[in-house]
Amino acid sequence: MKRLLTMMTVFGMLFAFTVLPDVSAKSDTVPGGPSTDGNTNINSIITYDEMIKKLETIETSSKGKVEVFTLDDYGKSEQGNSIYVAKAGDGDKKIWVQAQIHGDEKLTTEAALQMLKTFASNGSPDVKTILEEATVYVIPMYNPDGSILNIRGTYLENEDRYLDLNRDWATDKFEAKESRVVYEFWTELKPDFAVDLHHQGFKTVYGTNESTSFSLGISLAPDGPTLPDFKDGLYNTVTKQMQAYVYDSMIDYGYTHIDQYQVGGEDEKYFIDIRGGVVSAMMLGTNYNNLNDDGHSNPAIFFETKGNTREGNLGQKSNGYLTKQNYQALKALMYGIATDEIYDVDPDRWSDIPAYPSAGYLTDYEASGY
Repeated sequence: MKRLLTMMTVFGMLFAFTVLPDVSAKSDTVPGGPSTDGNTNINSIITYDEMIKKLETIETSSKGKVEVFTLDDYGKSEQGNSIYVAKAGDGDKKIWVQAQIHGDEKLTTEAALQMLKTFASNGSPDVKTILEEATVYVIPMYNPDGSILNIRGTYLENEDRYLDLNRDWATDKFEAKESRVVYEFWTELKPDFAVDLHHQGFKTVYGTNESTSFSLGISLAPDGPTLPDFKDGLYNTVTKQMQAYVYDSMIDYGYTHIDQYQVGGEDEKYFIDIRGGVVSAMMLGTNYNNLNDDGHSNPAIFFETKGNTREGNLGQKSNGYLTKQNYQALKALMYGIATDEIYDVDPDRWSDIPAYPSAGYLTDYEASGY
């Protein structure tokens, strides 16, 4: 039987590349500009203010195809920044896309904006199908404060500490304003599917010397401790179908080296079964302050592109293809959802996506209960 490890036991294993800076580093960073702590020049990577301008341009050029709005009615970020959403399409299937919940994972925002630009101007049959059968809601920068500071999390000024927003969708409390804002929007929107865009540290595809450029992940591990017994295994099946559909759509791109998302060192790799993450909480139907008392939930997966700006491994010539692979994967998945083609996929195809032999599951809860 695979071992089940709690987050406290192997915290460093999962977050070896996610350590937040000291609070003192906050004053050394120019908002919207490059971090003075790293070696990466990120002047060419989109800032919060530039994102707003691009969203305005996309909305104007779309002639009604893309609508841009803020979540200000629900609140703003810890530092008072607005969280932006763009809506496209008018179909019955609601697809939620979020990018840059971690502020140093910036190419995810670029991919989301490219997708919106396509919705605004592209009349190809596949795009028309997506917009006719689905309504897409895109949060291109979930964590504006972290993006401005070029850090992973957000900064809780009243408590003088940093917080990972992707561990804040707990059942009993939300610590950050951003979490409460986005959660309330989710409870009112009630999407049918969700996709979360991330970056990850360096690794190679199992059995090769190829650097992984793109990993497919499910935050509640397929066939793991949680999903098989939840909703009679429905999400366990659907999330595997979603991943396999994307994999089959992407394997012909020569620049993309794809595998399953795993964490750990060279000797042992683990799948994650994280119940406090945003898309995990969506799948489990988290009910905070009775805002989700009808128990809405939706299947969700995430994409992981290699590199991040804080570690100094972005801002290089590879940014274009790293952005493109997110864009291509997003477009493919949305088409598969719009046409119901994802349901035609054999869920066992998920096992064909390259992965290291698993040593077990990394969790954020005690193995004895939930």
